[in-house]
Amino acid sequence: MTEPKNRNRIQRQVPKPRDLAPLMKFKAIDLNASRRRLNAALTIEDLRKVAKRRTPKAAFDYTDGAAEGELSLARARRAFEDVEFHPSILRDVSAVDTSTEIFGGSSTLPFGIAPTGFTRLMQTEGEAAGAGAAGAAGIPFTLSTLGTTSIEDVKAANPQGRNWFQLYVMKDREVSYELTRRADDAGFDTLFFTVDTPVAGARLRDTRNGFSIPPQLSVNTILNAVPRPWWWIDFLTTPPLEFASLTSTGGTVGELIDKAFDPSISFEDLKIIRDLFSGRIVVKGVQTVEDAKKLAELGVDGVVLSNHGGRQLDRAPVPFHLLPEVVREVGQDLDVTLDTGIMNGADIVASLAMGAKFTFIGRAYLYGLMAGGRPGVDRAIEILRDQIVRTMKLLEVSEVAELEPKHVTQLERFHRRG
Repeated sequence: MTEPKNRNRIQRQVPKPRDLAPLMKFKAIDLNASRRRLNAALTIEDLRKVAKRRTPKAAFDYTDGAAEGELSLARARRAFEDVEFHPSILRDVSAVDTSTEIFGGSSTLPFGIAPTGFTRLMQTEGEAAGAGAAGAAGIPFTLSTLGTTSIEDVKAANPQGRNWFQLYVMKDREVSYELTRRADDAGFDTLFFTVDTPVAGARLRDTRNGFSIPPQLSVNTILNAVPRPWWWIDFLTTPPLEFASLTSTGGTVGELIDKAFDPSISFEDLKIIRDLFSGRIVVKGVQTVEDAKKLAELGVDGVVLSNHGGRQLDRAPVPFHLLPEVVREVGQDLDVTLDTGIMNGADIVASLAMGAKFTFIGRAYLYGLMAGGRPGVDRAIEILRDQIVRTMKLLEVSEVAELEPKHVTQLERFHRRG
C-alpha cells in the first residue's frame, strides 16, 4: 500500500532578484559618532554605560557614587523595581497628556532637573546644557548653590523657562542671603531650602580616587585620561572649573562642605529666607512624616522627599516608601515631591500614582550630559518622556491626574520591627 502524498509540503524555488529587492534596503549610516551613540541608547542605563566609557573615573564616580556602603541609593532604586502596576482596560489612550502644575506653574512633563553640584566637571557644558534642555522640553531646571554656572548665566541659557534655585545655608549668612536676592532678581520662581546637609556625607569613592576641587593631576589621573582625551581637551581649553556662587576652593567636596556649610541652621533661618524671596519656598531633604507636618503648619509651598541621592546619611529612609504616608498627612496643604533613585519613566509614573505632585532627576540627567553634552541631556529627557507615555498608555491612563494608588502596589522585601 502506497502512502498518500504530503499535500502540505513546502515547495522550494530559487529566489528571483525582484523578490530579494525589498529585503535589501540598508539603513543609512549616520556619520556623526556622538549622535549614533545617543540614538543607540534606549534607557538611562544605556546612557550611564556610555558616560562611564567617556568620563575619567574620578569624575564619573563623583556622579555615580553615594555615601559609605551606598545602601540608601541601592534601596531607593530597589523600591522602584519592586513596583507592581495594575492597568485598567478598554479606555481611550490614543492621546496622553503628561503636563502638570507644580509650585504655581506648569510643566509639560511630571519631572524636572534636580540641583547637582560641580556639574561642569562631568562635561564642560554643565548647567547651561541642563537649563537649555529643560527649557526646550518645557520642564523646570534647578541650579545648585554648588553649581559651576552662575545664576545669571543659567537665566541666559533658559530665558523663557522655569528656573529654580537650591540654597544651602552658609556659616557666613550673608553669602546665602545674597544668593537668595540674586535668584529673586533673576526671576527664579522657586527656591529649595535644603536641610539634609549639616555636614558632608562620607563619599568613599571620592576619597579612594583622591578626588579634589579643582581636580589635581596625578599618575593615576593621567593614566586614566589616556583613553579619554576628548574630556581632557574640553577641560583644559574651556574656562576654569570653579564654583560660580562660592569663593572657597581647594580640597575634597566634603572638606569644602564642612568648611562652608553651617550645621546649626534652624527654623529661624527658614523664616529669614522666606522673607527675602518673593517666590515659592520648598524644603528639600525631608525624611520623616513629623517634619513634613511641621513644615505644613509653617505654610511652606512644598517639600522634596529626598535622602540627597544617597549621598549624605547612608541607610536613610527611602523617599518612595515614605511618600504615601506624607501625602495622606499633608498632601492637601502643600505639594509633595520626590527624588532619589529615578532611572525610568515608570519610576516617575509610580511616584505620581502614589501621590507625588512632581519628581526630580539628578544622575539620570548627568549620565546624558557625560554621554553627549547638551544633546545627551535632550536624549535623557526624551527617553524618560517616551517611557512615561508608554507606561501611562499601558495603564490606560490618559492624563497625570488620573493616576491613583490603585494603579500601584509597593512590593515589600523588608518589614520594620516594632
